[in-house]
Amino acid sequence: MSTAAPSGHPAHSGRPEPGTRVPFRWRKWDGSPHWVHDCVYLGSDRWGDWVGQRGGWHSERPGLAFDAEGDNVTLVPPSGDYAATFNATHPRLAIYIDIAWDVHWESGAPVGIDMDLDVVRARDGRGIWIDDRDEWDEHRVAYGYPPGVVARLEQVATDLEREVTQEAVPFDGPTAAHWLSELDRLAPAHR
Repeated sequence: MSTAAPSGHPAHSGRPEPGTRVPFRWRKWDGSPHWVHDCVYLGSDRWGDWVGQRGGWHSERPGLAFDAEGDNVTLVPPSGDYAATFNATHPRLAIYIDIAWDVHWESGAPVGIDMDLDVVRARDGRGIWIDDRDEWDEHRVAYGYPPGVVARLEQVATDLEREVTQEAVPFDGPTAAHWLSELDRLAPAHR
């Protein structure tokens, strides 16, 4: 497992045409399978690439499956160290950021390593926080996360928590609203 920082990936390299359905595949540090989300590629902006998921589209991991509770869009930045999901109507979660390692495009679809920590902005009054610290502490020992990776991703989580709290772009409302409108345009809901 490489301990170098994700290198970032040139815009549009290996990307499908906007409107193309793609699976977003996650794995754990040890290579075991994790989440697979049914998505559509929406395009890119200065913040990175965006994929979307319509309400009712499928997500699953070993032992758990569900259909999305409303439309959402996910930003995959060139840094490869997180994927930020913005929910249009989810009853509890407005923003859910998966801290990650080496999120990149492979064979025309996004892939990445889920690194346990998440930054959450709740819609139900619970506020903004870094989630799953217990899983992070357990897995960094069990999987042997290198100290440099631990330090980098803990800083990423802290920085993202601050940016979400400040509603800094792209964690503001208008950025996600634009990509949710692209989701409507490129993957119209069945009427």
